[in-house]
Amino acid sequence: MLRLGPALLARLARPARPRTLLRRGGAAAAGDGEERFVFLEYEPDPAERAAAAALRRERELKPRRERRARGAAAAVPSLSDPSVPPSGVSCSGCGAELQCGDGGAPGFVPADKYRSLLSEGPAGLRGAVCQRCWALAHHGSALRLRLPPDEHRRVLSAALRPPPRHGRGPLLLYVLDVMELPDPVLPQLPALLGPDVPAAGVLVVGNKVDLLPADCRGHLGRLRQRVAAACALAGLRGAALVDIRLVSAKTGYGMEGLVSRLQRSWKCAGDVYLLGATNSGKSTLFNTLLRSDYCKSRAPDIIDRATVSPWPGTTLNLLKFPIINPTCDRIFRRQERLKEEAAKTEDQLSIEEKKYLNQLKKQGYLVGRVGRTFQQQKSSAEIDFDPDMLSYSMDEDPRDPPKKHEEREEFTHNEVKDARWCFDTPGIVKEDCVLNLLTEKEVKLVLPSHAIVPRTFILKPGMVLFLAALGRIDYLEGEKPAWFSVLASNLLPVHVTALSNADTVYEKHTAQEFLKVPMGGEERMKEFPPLVPQDITLKGIGTTEAVADIKLSSAGWVAVTAHAEEELLLRAYTPKGTALVVREPPLLPYISTIRGARIPGTPAYRTKKPPSFVENLRTTGSR
Repeated sequence: MLRLGPALLARLARPARPRTLLRRGGAAAAGDGEERFVFLEYEPDPAERAAAAALRRERELKPRRERRARGAAAAVPSLSDPSVPPSGVSCSGCGAELQCGDGGAPGFVPADKYRSLLSEGPAGLRGAVCQRCWALAHHGSALRLRLPPDEHRRVLSAALRPPPRHGRGPLLLYVLDVMELPDPVLPQLPALLGPDVPAAGVLVVGNKVDLLPADCRGHLGRLRQRVAAACALAGLRGAALVDIRLVSAKTGYGMEGLVSRLQRSWKCAGDVYLLGATNSGKSTLFNTLLRSDYCKSRAPDIIDRATVSPWPGTTLNLLKFPIINPTCDRIFRRQERLKEEAAKTEDQLSIEEKKYLNQLKKQGYLVGRVGRTFQQQKSSAEIDFDPDMLSYSMDEDPRDPPKKHEEREEFTHNEVKDARWCFDTPGIVKEDCVLNLLTEKEVKLVLPSHAIVPRTFILKPGMVLFLAALGRIDYLEGEKPAWFSVLASNLLPVHVTALSNADTVYEKHTAQEFLKVPMGGEERMKEFPPLVPQDITLKGIGTTEAVADIKLSSAGWVAVTAHAEEELLLRAYTPKGTALVVREPPLLPYISTIRGARIPGTPAYRTKKPPSFVENLRTTGSR
C-alpha cells in the first residue's frame, strides 16, 4: 500500500497554480525539433472558469443537441400558421411585430402559444416576447433569421424621417464601442440620415470603457480625443456634434453624467434615437437609461427591458420608453440625491449594494452606481380573502383557488400625450467583421465580458504569435526583440511558435482545443475562410510606448512596442473578407508596462490586473 507523507498531502490539497510548460523538440513539438512555447498566460477568475467549464459541457453535448435541433427544424412548419394575420403588437424584447405565420421571420411565436395569448384579450400579447428573444434570454442561442443589412437600414431610415415632433428634430445618441475605433459605421451616419432628417444634433457615446485597463494617468482623456478624431474623420464636427461621453452601460460608469447631459438637451431636442453598430451596447444602454432618472417614474414597471445578447443584431425593430420632463424641481432633487450618494463610503452601503458593487468590480475596471430619484410608490398588495374557499365537505377533495389574471399596468393618455420618447433602433451590421463568420458559442468566447487583462510577449525576428485561429502576426525582420501586448477576450488563447513551425501548428490545431476558435473540427473549417496576409512596416519610438495597434478585426488587437528608431517588418493575418487595421497612434500606448516579471524559459510575462475604480463614492479616509 502506497503511503503519502504529510508534506505531500498538504501540497496536493493546495489549489493548482498556473504552470509554465516548456516543450522542446521530439513529438511534443510536432516532431520537427523546433522549440514551441505552450503556457497558461492568464488565470481566469471563478466566473470565467465556470464559463469555460460550461463551454466544455456544451461541446460534449453538441451531438445530442444537433440531433434535437434537426428534429426541431423539421417540426417548425407545423408550428407556424400562415392563415393567422400579424398582431400589430411589438415583441417587448426586440421590437419586431409578433406573428405566427413565418418561423424564419422576426417576431415569430409558435401558433399554439400565439392563439393562447390572443385568447386572453387585448392585453394578452402585450409584454410577450418572440421565440428568438426567448431563446436568447433562456439559452443564449439565436435563431437564424432572414433579415439582410438593407432591411436594418430601411427600418432605421424610416424611423428617422417622420415630421419633427414638438417642433424640434430628434437628438441622435450614437453609441460606439471604444475598442472598435476607428468605428466602421460612423462614416456611414451622414448618408444614413440624409439631408431630409432635421436632427437636433448627435451626442456620441463611447461605450465599454470599463473593459480597458488604465495604461497611465489621464487615459480617459486620451480615449475621448480618439473618439473626437474619429468623429472629425466622419465629418461630424461643430454644431452637429453635441457632446462626447465615455460610459459603461454595463457597470454604470459615466451614466449619471450622461443622464444629466441629456436632460440639459431637453429644450433643444425632440425624441431621442439610439444608433450604432451591432454589439456596440445600445440595448444595454437602453435598459440602463430605463432604470435611471431619464425615464418617467412608472416606465420600468410598464416597459419590458430589451433583449441583451452578444449575438449581433439582437434588436430588430424600435423599442421605446417615455422621457421624464426635467423640471427645475426635479433637477434640484436629483442633484441633492447625487451629492448625498457621493458623500458615502463603501462601508456605508447596504449588504446588497456591496455585493452588487463587488460583482461589477470583477466585470470591469470602471464602475458607477445608477440610482433613481423619482420612484413610483407602490401600494401594499391587498389580500383577497374568501372563507368559503377554505371549507369543503367530507365528500370533496380540497380545491385550489382559481388563478386571477393579472392586469398589466398601462400609461394613461395624459401621461404620454405630449411625451418625448427614447427609441432603441436596430444595430447597423458591420461589414468585414469576423463576428459575421462565427457561431453563437464562438461569439461568446471572442467578445469580452470581463475586464481585459493585457498579455505581453517579447518576440525575436522569426517568431509568430497566434490569437486563437482568428489572427496571426509574424515578426519577419528587425535587429532587436520587440514587445507584443495582446488585448482580447481573456478566454481566447495566445500561442507563440517559430516561423518555420507556424503553418504546421495552424493546420494541425485549427478548430481544435489548442487554438479554440473556431471550433468544430474539419467540418467547421470547410466553410471557414483561410487567413490572408498583409505586410506592415513600423518604426519604434521607445521601449515603454507602443508605436501602433494591429487590430485583428473584432477579435482584438496587438500593441507593438519597439526600441527607438528600430524598423520592424511584420506580416499580419486575418480571415479572408475581414478587416485588418493598423491603428496609429495606438489606443493604449503604454500598455506594455502593465505586466509582471518575465516567465523563465518563455517569451511571456506574468499578467497584472490593475484595481477597479468606483465613481461617485468617497474613498475611506478622504474628507
